[in-house]
Amino acid sequence: MIDVHPLALIEAAAEGGFTHCGIRLVAPRPGDPLVDVLSEPGAMAAIGRKLADTGIGLLDIEAIWLGEATDVPALRPALEAGARLGAGHVLVVGNDPDEARLVDNFQALCEIGAPLGLRIMLEFITYCSVNSLQAAASCIRDVDRPNAGLLIDTLQFFRSGAVPADLASHDPSLFSYIQLCDGRRQAPASLEERRDEARRNRLLPGQGELPVRDLLRALPSGIPLSLEAPTLALRGLDPRIQGRIAGDALRSFLSEAQRAGPLSRPDESRPS
Repeated sequence: MIDVHPLALIEAAAEGGFTHCGIRLVAPRPGDPLVDVLSEPGAMAAIGRKLADTGIGLLDIEAIWLGEATDVPALRPALEAGARLGAGHVLVVGNDPDEARLVDNFQALCEIGAPLGLRIMLEFITYCSVNSLQAAASCIRDVDRPNAGLLIDTLQFFRSGAVPADLASHDPSLFSYIQLCDGRRQAPASLEERRDEARRNRLLPGQGELPVRDLLRALPSGIPLSLEAPTLALRGLDPRIQGRIAGDALRSFLSEAQRAGPLSRPDESRPS
């Protein structure tokens, strides 16, 4: 619900029975939707009060796209604001064709986030420069910072051609949380159709054909499950109603998945 005010988003999270939410403090690209609460007088204090009053925590802030013109020092106020609100993670996407510059900027972002208690999570997106699990893991190795993590988005994971078994070769400590959604098994044909699917045509967990349960079973146990499923089917509804529908769908999916077997992989299958 990136087009609604964070205060309404927090209320939607509470209505849906969620424990946390994420807030967009940075527009990924010029012109992308953003309720600019950093520039709104009193907004950050009001958000802090709303989080406290509802008992909702702040899982992450988003969304930093590291591109050719990214000014990392200029992002410090957003990271500091997120930390003051209790965020633990920052969502980052690598979209710079210059790999050396991308690594340098990612390192600089990690260095800003470390003393703030923020883990900088790199999400791979099939239509960006860092477009696969392998590319994201390679970037994180090059960055070599303890607060660098790897964020899996269900849709992007499967659209990249990855399969759950691919996770076995990666350190499970990289995966601090996962973004869940569902989708049709058949990927869109064109790049523009993939963008459109990701931004407004996802499905709620359990309503599609992707092997989301298998992916959950391949991940470490105990990590937060974050719902990211922008869908036109809910657009226009009151945010609280959207939250309730989304929460009910997620709990139904998890309940059914649990009946089919444990959702976490055995400890002995994790790389040491």
